[in-house]
Amino acid sequence: MLFFSIGPKEFTRIGRMRQGMLFQAALGNIERKALISHSGIIQGPAQEVLKDFPDAYFQTCITSPPYWGLRDYGVSDQIGAERRVQEYIENVVLVFNEVKRVLKEDGTFWLNIGDSYTSGNRTWRDSDRKNPARAMSYRPPTPDGLKPKDLIGVPWRLAFALQAAGWYLRSDIIWHKPNCQPESVKDRPTRSHEYIFLLTKNERYFYDNEAIKEETTSGTKKNKRTVWSINTEAFDGAHFATFPESLVSPCVMAGSRERDIVLDPFFGSGTVGYVALKHGRSFVGIEINPKYVEIAKNRIGLDDALVRKMA
Repeated sequence: MLFFSIGPKEFTRIGRMRQGMLFQAALGNIERKALISHSGIIQGPAQEVLKDFPDAYFQTCITSPPYWGLRDYGVSDQIGAERRVQEYIENVVLVFNEVKRVLKEDGTFWLNIGDSYTSGNRTWRDSDRKNPARAMSYRPPTPDGLKPKDLIGVPWRLAFALQAAGWYLRSDIIWHKPNCQPESVKDRPTRSHEYIFLLTKNERYFYDNEAIKEETTSGTKKNKRTVWSINTEAFDGAHFATFPESLVSPCVMAGSRERDIVLDPFFGSGTVGYVALKHGRSFVGIEINPKYVEIAKNRIGLDDALVRKMA
């Protein structure tokens, strides 16, 4: 089987060690090793890999799929390279239908997605000095019904499609990026935000609001708001779409308990797995690009035995 199971023996041993203060340093190492040994990365297309998992396996899913028409990840049949935006939406929904199946009944789904503008029927895009990764050998045509320079509205198109597919759309969170990428445009504001949608499998679900409460100026706590101001973070050796750890942390903490399993079907450089381990959760990451699999494996410190390639 391609999935990982968490056995109770390691955690029973960990629980006993908590009785002795002298073992605290060893405890941390044992906990991390136990969590890592029941985590893993699978190389392959997300939709196909997910079919090998049983129903109701993961507590939460936190992910950011490739954005439509913005990056070339160098993989054949990659999501995000579709000619039509509707085809992109349909392909992503198919993946997330499988995510819905493998989530527990009280599970949550945290989806980060960015928007883009029509290409004006330009067929390629050059790199620039500040952002060489923006270069693309292809550009999708302007979608039907839109005009050159239109904002496409991909996040909400996808959110509504997921809602129609049976997901509960519970919250739209604004990721405000104070250190956003500069833009040369002079006829609109510079984009400095992306969306995070909180979706759920059912009407009632696990959500630990206490774990992510915000501090007020008076020192009290308040329910977390829907605008999160978090700087983008670079990771040496990673691809350009690195998740900030501080963006993932509240999703992990609110959406799961210690020892739960966190899923990221578009694993990239592995931030979701890294943060999950930091907060006492196991993880499974799925990534189609072998280069990013290697980056994530080295970043998290996984043995080769915990990295599998779909047959």
